[in-house]
Amino acid sequence: MKFVIVFVALFAVALAAPPQQQVEIVRQDSDVQPDGYRFGYETSDGSKHDEEGKLNNIGTDEESISVRGSFSFVADDGQVYTVNYIADENGFQPQGAHLPVA
Repeated sequence: MKFVIVFVALFAVALAAPPQQQVEIVRQDSDVQPDGYRFGYETSDGSKHDEEGKLNNIGTDEESISVRGSFSFVADDGQVYTVNYIADENGFQPQGAHLPVA
């Protein structure tokens, strides 16, 4: 009898769970070169990500990569949040209206 009650309870919880939204890729770009790369994608749920990176000081002891990009997503509150960033020899530097500033 306990098994039946537990089974019915789990079945009820499964039916009450919200359906999962299928997310599809609606745009996807990519270009990889010896001295850098670029990619971007957008999904049907409103998420986007674009990024490009390039090698600096190629062939030297100071060779490094610098990356610039942006990503955005729709949060649970329905608002779109966007982060623009740079990542280079100075570290990861994100900027966004919703991010705290030191």
